[in-house]
Amino acid sequence: MKRREFIGLVGAAAVVWPVAAGAQQAPKIARIGVLMGIGEKDPEAGPRVEALEQGFRELGWIKGQNLLLDYRWTAGDVDRAQRFAKEIVELKPDLIVVHSTPAVKALRQLTTTIPMVFVLIADPIGSGFVQNLSHPGGNITGFMNVDSPMTSKWLELIVEIAPNTRQVALIYDPNTAPFYQDFLRTFDTTAPKFNVRGIATPVTDADGIERAIKELGRLPDAALFVLPDVFVQVHRALIIKLAEQYRVPAIYPYRFFPTSGGLLSYGIDTVIVFRQAAGYADKILKGATPNDLPVQAPLTFKLTVNLKAAHAIGLTIPESFLLRADEVIE
Repeated sequence: MKRREFIGLVGAAAVVWPVAAGAQQAPKIARIGVLMGIGEKDPEAGPRVEALEQGFRELGWIKGQNLLLDYRWTAGDVDRAQRFAKEIVELKPDLIVVHSTPAVKALRQLTTTIPMVFVLIADPIGSGFVQNLSHPGGNITGFMNVDSPMTSKWLELIVEIAPNTRQVALIYDPNTAPFYQDFLRTFDTTAPKFNVRGIATPVTDADGIERAIKELGRLPDAALFVLPDVFVQVHRALIIKLAEQYRVPAIYPYRFFPTSGGLLSYGIDTVIVFRQAAGYADKILKGATPNDLPVQAPLTFKLTVNLKAAHAIGLTIPESFLLRADEVIE
């Protein structure tokens, strides 16, 4: 080969190599489906989305650069959950973040291969989503919310602020809260200690909610427990309004109930959990499997009291109770 030809070949290679190297370094865009159990206009929607996306940003996943998020909103509706679950699966995402029991159930019927990270699920074992908490055993893992033993703590709290309570309605939609039986069983085990009777109160629409709470208001010394069910969460404004109208003390599973005007909550910070979900998603995108990641149960619970709601139903909260509260809303 002549010297001039050799130099020409070397020069051409010098032009090609940086282009090839640049192509190899182009970041892969991760596509993630997000199936939310609440509605897009729900006041909780914005904080949860921001927490999830903040969690991704902290780990180097930037929306519009190396991350694509496809959101769908079910608003506590089972049919909508099934329809949007199908849409998300058809997008062939690398991973799905999913909130609410009906949404996980709908996705599980459609795929056993796309990894999923669930958020705020009450009973993942009883619902058949995982085999056990330490080793989920399939394509699903995630973060729980409150589970059935919490009813004992709720009962203790409601009796402390309303000591005459003798009957408690546990309200839920059986279509969106298939775990309700565990909560009822745990409540029935604890109730005799406080001389209280539990009333199973299934509802499936707004009219049912109104009838149930109106009837409860006619009973002497009655209180209301709202289970961690996405349907009743979506209808929280109506429940809070009716509980005040019929002067029924009510305890809720999440802080956003008393910040919306409800009386009392004892539970977890739901927004933080969405940021944590990004951490699990990051591990899976980097090679972990859901079975490598144990289901996380909550460790920290906060007590929130709304004094305005208490005054509206003629209830005086003991000072000792207020001193123990993590947050008192004036």
